[in-house]
Amino acid sequence: MRRIILLVVTLALSLGLAAWSQEQTAGTEQEKTIKKVPIKDTAAHSGKKMYMEYCAACHGKQGKGDGPAASGLKVPPPDLSMLAKRNDGKYPADHVTAVLRFGTEAPAHGTIQMPIWGRLFWSVTSGDRTIVAQRIYNLNRYLESLQSK
Repeated sequence: MRRIILLVVTLALSLGLAAWSQEQTAGTEQEKTIKKVPIKDTAAHSGKKMYMEYCAACHGKQGKGDGPAASGLKVPPPDLSMLAKRNDGKYPADHVTAVLRFGTEAPAHGTIQMPIWGRLFWSVTSGDRTIVAQRIYNLNRYLESLQSK
């Protein structure tokens, strides 16, 4: 009789622990984090190379907001290929320049998850304003080339 009771108690504990373990694992599987790494220096003259290095992880290779890190963000990144369409067919170069240089207060990124590229470009250029401006200009031109027709 003791063996049967011990077997039943052991079985019940095992099932309970298995269920608890699955609940704990299920919650962590859905939780994703964005790995933050130091900025890499890229060629300031290539908007495409900068985009691929700095932006594509979240915004995707074509700017559609479907990069591999997008699912880890609180709010999906915007589709950058639709900037002109959402602005009556005109690419908002000045607005994009301001967002790249100063960041955004818009809640589109939840807690501001998009880096302020002006500061980061400043750090990799040793504070050379001309190169920071060149980087932002070239990245902006590349983003303009991604616009849906």
